[in-house]
Amino acid sequence: MGSHITLELDVLELFIANASVLIFAWSCFSDELLGLMNILLKLSRSTTEFSWSFSYGVLAMHRVGSTGNTNNSTRGRKEKRLTYVLNDFDDTKHCAGINGLAVLKSAASDGSDYLFTGSRDGKLKRWSLAEEAVTCSATFESHVDWVNDAVLVGDSTLVSCSSDTTVKTWNALSSGTCTRTLHQHSDYVTCLAAAEKNSNIVASGGLGGEVFIWDIEAALASAGKCNDAMDDDTSNGISGSGLRTISSSNSISLHPTQTQGYIPVSAKGHKESVYALAMNEGGTLLVSGGTEKVVRVWDPRSGSKTLKLKGHTDNIRALLLDSTGRFCLSGSSDSMIRLWDLGQQRCVHSYAVHTDSVWALASTPTFSHVYSGGRDYSLYLTDLQTRESVLLCTGEQPILQLALHDDSIWVASTDSSVHRWPAEGRNPQRTYQRGNSFLAGNLSFSRARVSLEGSTPVPVYKEPTLTIPGIPGIVQHEILNDKRHVLTKDTSGSLKLWEITKGVVVEDYGKVSFEEKKKELFEMLSIPTWFTVDTRLGSLSINLDTPQCFSAEMYSADLNIVGKSEDDKVNLARETLKGLLAHWLKKRKQRIGTPAPANGDLLSGKDVTTRCLTHSRIEVDGTSENDAVVYPPFEFSVVSPPSIVTEGTHGGPWRKKITDLDGTEDEKDFPWWCLDCVLNNRLPPRENTKCSFYLHPCEGSTVQILTQGKLSAPRILRIHKVINYVIEKMVLDKPLDSVNADGNFPPGLAGSQLQHQAVGDGSFRPGFKPWQRIRPSIEILCNNQILSPEMSLATVRTYIWKRTDDLVLNYRVVQGR
Repeated sequence: MGSHITLELDVLELFIANASVLIFAWSCFSDELLGLMNILLKLSRSTTEFSWSFSYGVLAMHRVGSTGNTNNSTRGRKEKRLTYVLNDFDDTKHCAGINGLAVLKSAASDGSDYLFTGSRDGKLKRWSLAEEAVTCSATFESHVDWVNDAVLVGDSTLVSCSSDTTVKTWNALSSGTCTRTLHQHSDYVTCLAAAEKNSNIVASGGLGGEVFIWDIEAALASAGKCNDAMDDDTSNGISGSGLRTISSSNSISLHPTQTQGYIPVSAKGHKESVYALAMNEGGTLLVSGGTEKVVRVWDPRSGSKTLKLKGHTDNIRALLLDSTGRFCLSGSSDSMIRLWDLGQQRCVHSYAVHTDSVWALASTPTFSHVYSGGRDYSLYLTDLQTRESVLLCTGEQPILQLALHDDSIWVASTDSSVHRWPAEGRNPQRTYQRGNSFLAGNLSFSRARVSLEGSTPVPVYKEPTLTIPGIPGIVQHEILNDKRHVLTKDTSGSLKLWEITKGVVVEDYGKVSFEEKKKELFEMLSIPTWFTVDTRLGSLSINLDTPQCFSAEMYSADLNIVGKSEDDKVNLARETLKGLLAHWLKKRKQRIGTPAPANGDLLSGKDVTTRCLTHSRIEVDGTSENDAVVYPPFEFSVVSPPSIVTEGTHGGPWRKKITDLDGTEDEKDFPWWCLDCVLNNRLPPRENTKCSFYLHPCEGSTVQILTQGKLSAPRILRIHKVINYVIEKMVLDKPLDSVNADGNFPPGLAGSQLQHQAVGDGSFRPGFKPWQRIRPSIEILCNNQILSPEMSLATVRTYIWKRTDDLVLNYRVVQGR
């Protein structure tokens, strides 16, 4: 049965113009919907680029290229964002689904084999493989979005692709060195393919319908030669060499989009997204597939199309080629696996094994058997000649990737763990001797019918032989009202409380109700929202955008900062930036070899109590003395340091741990407003941080104060300061004899009315005469509700006053106190 979806034009325009992330429930996620969204992408690209991703049971659309968009636009340029990603205490594990697997076998007989994993947390990891144990020996961190695939080239080059639209090369045997970033794709890069015997050739495909063939050796060789030219060209707004594009008519045109001195071959012909690539050993044949439901065959040496194979009825999600390039296997969202004879240009076999989309394929070295996994959580082994199939195992998550390793197979899924299962890769016939095999049908409904009839095969293996455990990814979050803590829930159902200004977990609540815990942690506080949170990487990403991020302030007393005047205001974003960049500034001072100016010297929080900080105030114009201390509430962990994700004027977005910053980063790497804040103590103009209010006596009260009319004070001013203000205006000029025995003050306190008075941050002034130190008990009310002295004006306005006009407060003397 088909489903009809109608979108009104105005809704579509709103969808295109305003949406940055749209979430669709798992119940509506299907490959048909994915096809519809690709159509919507075509409509949307005239104004804004969007792409789709899937994680933890949801389909998400994200704006592509929101940073550094070079297209002509009448809209104002948006300032670059700075994001910091909070890392778990055990950073040796992934915290999101695994999209890429690659096995590197040691050349030495006694050497260790390696498994490389690429995750939706944006990282790649290298695992040293032993018979009964696996250890993480390196983490490769540079991508700023999901890693979608990874392949090995030659003896020591790892190539990865990402939803950040880049392809990166790494020294696979290093501690995590990125050797080159290749910017060519206009949209998410979804898949890679490598030629095993031609160790230089790698192909990449993505959602933009683009397929590029890279000579990795040439690309790496050109990196050093063109650095100076790149700087000159980029500063002048000039692009580098043109890119050869082979169109559907095989005509060649030049596109000035490559700025790195290297020109990859472009196989142009796809009209829609590409999800799968495969290449033969010699690199002379390339196949691609995607949402067009056809297998395209290319000559990667020239980028020319050779043929197109039709047969699948839904998106093609996985492809394999045999070593000779004659036979091709394809896995599709129509649940079918097809075997193609490229010489005969036709499908020679169809295998109905799965009950849902096929997302991953791996073959034995002789291409006689295929391992397949997908959305039905199942891993099957199928004999391509006899059609005999067997269910090897079932998991708890959809299978995303497979990698054969001797007589085992590594299985990656939307979970953050990777499992090793027996596979008998050298002699797969042994598996069939265990029984429970069946003959694969040749029509997709035949397998589904068998499943409905209750004759589902029994898996051969119940437990994996080895597991590389991951960390449950964060799937739900709530920013608490203090705007310093975030409550999170992960895929295991556990709740944690994070302090985002330190980057650490302060409470682990275990598996309890998220809603109940959220209610329990509720505080009647009103602090401006100065950051946003994203959990797409399976961890907390804290986004800072100027000038909004500088809107939140707190008094130092509320942050328990020892040695600092309690009335000093602390800008949360500025102090957070100082904490994030403390290591960078230290390295920067060492690199330039001269003492940094006072406004750039960030000290450890341990030195706070040794300095007099009572006069350090932050002014928007930057004229005041810079407060150079990193306070304890903003000291980030060096054991599990956060990673910065940002972008400067050159090179595109990047990601690096704060402890890995070497001091060479400058305005080409950081947003200008970030450096201006940390180095020059300048904050951008912000919205009004004052709150206007009226202060009147309660109805029937005979108490008056000298000042009447509209008052103005910082939004964070506490009610106890207002109480002090009332007391000052009541008693400073009157001796205690004028106070009645019941504590009331006589009416008629003379004094001129001062309009628009400013309520200062100072408390009861020192130097009072003894009779002035005896304070009456004052209550402040709003809407007839007694206010706590610890409430701020902003909190009163938000939760008590609940109106847009000027706040009205009432005061009275408490009888009998």
